[in-house]
Amino acid sequence: MPKFGAHRTSDVSDAPEERSEVAALMPMVRRIVGARVSDRAAADDLVQETLVRVLAAADRVQPGMLEPYAIRTARNLIASGWKEQDRHKRNQHRLVDLRPPAAPDEEMLQREEHDAIAQALAHLSDQERQTLLAHEVSGQDTRSLALEQGSTAGAVAAELNRTRARLRVEYLLALEGTEPPTDRCRPVLRALSSGDRRRQREVGADLHVLECAMCARLSEPLIRRGQQREDEVRIRITADGDIVLARQGARELADRIGFSRTDLTVIATAVSELARNIVRFAGEGEIFVELIEMPRCGVRVVARDAGPGIADVEQALADGFSTYHGLGLGLPGARRLMDEFTVDSEMGRGTTVTMTKWRQKG
Repeated sequence: MPKFGAHRTSDVSDAPEERSEVAALMPMVRRIVGARVSDRAAADDLVQETLVRVLAAADRVQPGMLEPYAIRTARNLIASGWKEQDRHKRNQHRLVDLRPPAAPDEEMLQREEHDAIAQALAHLSDQERQTLLAHEVSGQDTRSLALEQGSTAGAVAAELNRTRARLRVEYLLALEGTEPPTDRCRPVLRALSSGDRRRQREVGADLHVLECAMCARLSEPLIRRGQQREDEVRIRITADGDIVLARQGARELADRIGFSRTDLTVIATAVSELARNIVRFAGEGEIFVELIEMPRCGVRVVARDAGPGIADVEQALADGFSTYHGLGLGLPGARRLMDEFTVDSEMGRGTTVTMTKWRQKG
């Protein structure tokens, strides 16, 4: 019987032989693709797509025939890519708009920005406003500000960071001419603007952004301008184009800590599958990738959405189960590729998938 409500399943890949057999084919597939495709990014995508198709068909291919199947698949994908590239070149002239762009009304834009800044400053307290203007406009350093306030330079710097984060939020709200729909919005947006991960967890920023359309829209510029960390990447998923961004971001991040090229392809493939699930079943969500050092070096991927949820997690993770027709691996395939895999889903609230890949020693 299907199970409804909240579900949580944690599992480590249970098909290491199949995964190892496919992984062993990767050097050969890379040689075939590399000999025909000079662009490295395009070659990596072709190798990854070959991996997806070989894994999806592994249980149907006769023993000993997996290598020929992989070779044929890679060659077919390369041929298809060349045909698509040629078609794109022939039709490229149809996509070019030769009309000159309309000149923006600079004076109107400047006036709107000026008004938005004034409205944003009005949301600050008198002390916050005076401290910010003294530091940013007058050039007064944090030490002299601390002496005036009977505080410390570190405390003043922290206050300035909070004030800037709050100002960015109010500025964007003023530009949009809107007020947040809920009381949770401002705390969430400020936490995102400051880049404070602890505060983001306290206010439940990740889930709220998936549920609130306005905060989802404003979160992107706030995250970009907040305090970014070099050991993580966050990609909002709303369309097929975001799937490519997610797998590229995960691959580039994992490459920093020395994952093998085969494992980089495996990680990118698993991320691609989770992003594809978000687009097809939830409509929108996000992929969060971070490097971890404990208990050893690896990469952790968290895929979140606020979609309909999964009625039966165990069934969804069963090999051969698919809710759509196609060559995608789905959750079972992604689980086989990674070392650790957890699904947390609640009907009507969404799904969170967490998976980890550990870097091999040596």
